Amino acid sequence: MNIFDVNWIAVVVAALAGFLVGGIWYGPIMGKTWMGAVGLTEEQIKQGSMGKIYGGAFAFSLVASWTLAHTFATYAMDLSFGVKILTAFGVALGFIVPAIGTNYLFSQKKPTLFFIDAGYWLLFYIAMGAVHAWFSQ
Repeated sequence: MNIFDVNWIAVVVAALAGFLVGGIWYGPIMGKTWMGAVGLTEEQIKQGSMGKIYGGAFAFSLVASWTLAHTFATYAMDLSFGVKILTAFGVALGFIVPAIGTNYLFSQKKPTLFFIDAGYWLLFYIAMGAVHAWFSQ
């Protein structure tokens, strides 16, 4: 199979879904708690290069979405809707959460930050998995 032979509309929509989850999670749900955990103020955040930050984050979302799409198209073609969502959740739980957990342990970040970010990545992959499962029906 050609590694680029995926549903590109699903890739973009799933990346947007994950991006939307991030806007809600790091905005009204966990925004203030997250800022405290990373030690940033609203003023400091506003001073960041928003184009670079959001553009880079969306580019990474596209890579993650494409990888999930490729995985489903190559190795998990016949899975049901629910199992695809669980598979996406498993990717986050089995790969992403341990990776950020290890980084946070060595960089001595607050446990609060780990739980906020781990929760986000679990929701991000659930959202992407749901989109990819829906497009593959």
